[in-house]
Amino acid sequence: MTTWRIRDFHPSDLDGILRLWGAMTSSGIEPVYSLSEVLASCQADYAAVALHGDDVIGAAVARAAHEQGWIVFLATLPEWRSRGIGTALLSALEHRMAPLGLTKLSALMPDTETRVDAFLNRGFKDVKNLRFFERQIPVQRAELGPLAQLGGRVLPRDLWENVAGMRREKQLLERRLVLPLAEAELADEFGVVPPRAVVLFGPPGTGKTTFAKAIASRLEWPFVEVFPSRLAGDSEGLAGALRRTFTEIAELEHAVVFLDEVEEIASHRAGDPPSPMQGVTNELLKIIPAFREQSGRLLVCATNFIRALDSAFLRHGRFDYVVPIGLPDAEARRAMWQRFIPEAVLGNVNVDLLVARTEGFSPADIEFAARSASQRALEKAVYAPIGGASVAADGGASAAADAGEVPAVSDLAGRGPTGTGANGRRGPSTEDYLEAIAETKTTVSEEVAAAFLEDIEQLARV
Repeated sequence: MTTWRIRDFHPSDLDGILRLWGAMTSSGIEPVYSLSEVLASCQADYAAVALHGDDVIGAAVARAAHEQGWIVFLATLPEWRSRGIGTALLSALEHRMAPLGLTKLSALMPDTETRVDAFLNRGFKDVKNLRFFERQIPVQRAELGPLAQLGGRVLPRDLWENVAGMRREKQLLERRLVLPLAEAELADEFGVVPPRAVVLFGPPGTGKTTFAKAIASRLEWPFVEVFPSRLAGDSEGLAGALRRTFTEIAELEHAVVFLDEVEEIASHRAGDPPSPMQGVTNELLKIIPAFREQSGRLLVCATNFIRALDSAFLRHGRFDYVVPIGLPDAEARRAMWQRFIPEAVLGNVNVDLLVARTEGFSPADIEFAARSASQRALEKAVYAPIGGASVAADGGASAAADAGEVPAVSDLAGRGPTGTGANGRRGPSTEDYLEAIAETKTTVSEEVAAAFLEDIEQLARV
């Protein structure tokens, strides 16, 4: 006669589940599913418990996904093992899930789990040569609503790798920001306090926004960009809207918060009586210390004009680092050109010459020149005359070109274009790139570049 019985899970059984969990983990078994997942499935999915009197001595928990069921927890107190309780619990679960029409019931067990008889007794097969992979989703379901309300998003994981060149800047940001934030427990062992706020400064077009997004991508944290210009029309005023926005950000578990052109709301305070913008600056100065008290968040402020920022804004205790993001060096420019030049013609383009001709170009300038070269090569391929006369689809001279008319692209699809490489593939040539470079107006003047070097000496903090 058995002294135990099986029934459905009741909310009052939670303490019993915790006792089972503790007994399992104390014996050296590390469950596949977390305790929070097991407890959630107990109340939302399917669970059965084994009782001796009123005491929970065993439990089995499962969930269904499409046509497959998964056992997420199976445990029996050590003193009650080898009595068929596990087999009975699995049978009860399968019976309760039968109306779902499942085609398969599966279980993932840790290597240290020795209680396989319960599964084998219920007809489960021990499938060999399988490996278990898992990935933690960075944004939980409960955060999706607040994140959407803030206009935030989760960026692709490869943004960090796609930042061409800029090795020194990437290495600095990786070590100072990403490492202590991504490995918080390791950082704590070494007494490192993870950064909470950083300023990126440098001339326009040097990639400050790109780096902010890449940091969020590298951490796999949601990226939330705050636009002061959009908040200015709020009924609470800009200061009130900023305060409310950062209160909403506090609902997220993790976030990289980006404030671009921060000098617009944190410029030098002056004047009597105080201007409305001074009130905004004061509010921001109050927000930052409160923001810093919350773990799992990073504030990234970017500015083209760091000298315009209020002195109190950059004070120690508000920002951990003040990082210069400058013009790309030769190595970085080479990486950018190799990224933008089509692979089919890369071997035929003099990249060394392009690197030399674009000294003083920002990443945005190089990208613009590359896109312009591709566009002009496309136009040459389609519209440029061959042998002194434009060619129609049938190979004859086009009277339309002589009349100043532009032929339809469909009429020229079969042409052999100029700009065809030695391998027969179409694409821009070195000459196309050089022409585009010559016509590109650089974003950063010599005066701005010289001022940036002075700013590094006086204000950078890395």
